[in-house]
Amino acid sequence: MEAARLKILIVDDEPDICQTLADILEDEGYQVETAGSAAAAEVFLRDQMVDLVLLDIWMPGEDGISLLRRWAEAGLEQPVVMMSGHATIETAVQATKLGAYDFVEKPLSLDKTLLTVAHALEASRLQRENRDLRAQAGWVDRPSGDSPAIRQFREQLTRVAAVDSWALLLGEAGSGKEVAARYLHRQSRRAQGPFVDLRAAAIARPNVAIELFGNETQGKLIRGRLEVAHGGTLFIDEIADMDLETQARLFSALQEKRIIRVGGTTPVPVDVRVIAGSAQDLSQAVQNGQFRSDLYYRLSALPLRVPPLASRVADIPVLIEEFVRFYGARDGLPGRRFSPDSMDVLSHYPWPGNVRELQNLVERLLILAEGPEISAEEIEGALGLDNRMALANSNFDEDDFGGTLKRARERFERAFLEYHLARNDWNIARTAEVVGLERTHLYRKLKNLNIALKGERRTGDEGEDEG
Repeated sequence: MEAARLKILIVDDEPDICQTLADILEDEGYQVETAGSAAAAEVFLRDQMVDLVLLDIWMPGEDGISLLRRWAEAGLEQPVVMMSGHATIETAVQATKLGAYDFVEKPLSLDKTLLTVAHALEASRLQRENRDLRAQAGWVDRPSGDSPAIRQFREQLTRVAAVDSWALLLGEAGSGKEVAARYLHRQSRRAQGPFVDLRAAAIARPNVAIELFGNETQGKLIRGRLEVAHGGTLFIDEIADMDLETQARLFSALQEKRIIRVGGTTPVPVDVRVIAGSAQDLSQAVQNGQFRSDLYYRLSALPLRVPPLASRVADIPVLIEEFVRFYGARDGLPGRRFSPDSMDVLSHYPWPGNVRELQNLVERLLILAEGPEISAEEIEGALGLDNRMALANSNFDEDDFGGTLKRARERFERAFLEYHLARNDWNIARTAEVVGLERTHLYRKLKNLNIALKGERRTGDEGEDEG
């Protein structure tokens, strides 16, 4: 967000000071609004978001300290700079304790005031970024890796970031849609604005509208995610879980660039870029009447598909290194190496839970594993592969060396294919890729070796002798 988009509210009962200060700040590229009293400031802040408040202490009616105290109790997030020509040290200390960022004396030094404003806005931006980073489920700040799939995806994100249109991230659960959305935000011209996320699937449907648009009840005001994201980006994950009424209200609000809070009547202007995420087929949801076509067509103007981890297994070592560093820094967990054999297991696993499953696995292994190196056996145990592959891992005995070479080769091929089928959860396409066979050739080989597919296997098949 450029400086021209930053909005400052001046609260002072002296019109000459308001006008002079407003002219100077506007020359610096800020948007400026003024209020002549505490009551007028309250009305303004109910209907609009600002980035900074310059607040006079001594005013008719409610004074600035009293107003600041009420704002502090209500959780006002914007920085406040106090102004006064008659304040004592005790007053300045009191204002600071109530959360004021700084204090400037009248008559105002314009250079000092501008410097204080710039510092307050920068401190607020850094605090917001720190909150965003702490709120992230993982530490990865961009889609990591060097595989062709992820390189191409990052290039797409960079191109989409250059425009301000809505965007749609499609991908399996855990594939990294939120990481992609944050990366897209940081590459855009809204990077200095807030990044706000809303997980629609985690919120009860009756409450989604309040979370999005805010609420006004009995004089109490709760700002929704759209207001909080003003000037920045709102990421709505699993947007298909919103009910149709909320979808319609969201589409209308973003088209008109204003919202009305639940229970409210006054339109509130908002300037937000929406990035939506979904693991569902939204076009099918439209056909089924579960998703609004107007919202879908607006979002799908810029669709991006997040590649699943199974299509970029070459990135696994990079991701593991990042997760090891993250848990070491956050939780003090010791760094451990992953053996070559363990990496081989990870590269052949189908990853139904994608990057999130890998991250959870790394955390679990760092906590529970012993020694400096994590073995393939520990990986298989943590992934639940050890019991499924008991047959495929069975040792040969003396009888296995009897018979013809052809028979021995058939026994080996059967064990080899069952081993890789088990590793890949009996997924034919993935197994064919791993063992280097065309899918039709693999089907023919399985039929010739009398290996039943997963859905065809009967209880006890695994124990039958091939005779």
